[in-house]
Amino acid sequence: MKPTTLFSVLLTAAALLTATAAGARAPAESVSPNFSHAITNVPGKSLVAVEVNYPPGAASAPHSHAKSAFIYAYVVSGAIESQVDDGPARVYTAGQAFYEEPGAHHRISRNASKTAPAKLLAVFVVDTGDTPLTTPHE
Repeated sequence: MKPTTLFSVLLTAAALLTATAAGARAPAESVSPNFSHAITNVPGKSLVAVEVNYPPGAASAPHSHAKSAFIYAYVVSGAIESQVDDGPARVYTAGQAFYEEPGAHHRISRNASKTAPAKLLAVFVVDTGDTPLTTPHE
């Protein structure tokens, strides 16, 4: 899949995640593409990055990612509360990072503050064409 096609798929997945979260709670996070490119020395893999912006009090719906996706998440600003699988919920602040293994269930992903925004950079190493990148859960 060409990087521009992957970017289009990513935008569609981001819109789905945002629309689902908006229907379940307000305010919702916004997801924006940041980078997408095939990893030339690892055939069949791509690197995709998205920015997740959380207004004060915002949260993502519980979700999982593409089955092949290994995710590195870096808190750019603010504080993000996260729980992956059955691990403990933890608050990460600007400059801290966590990861998600392929097939993980992201149970909690939200701004830890009711008064300040937060931003997360999520970097996916994923099989090229493995979509959707994000699937919300009820």
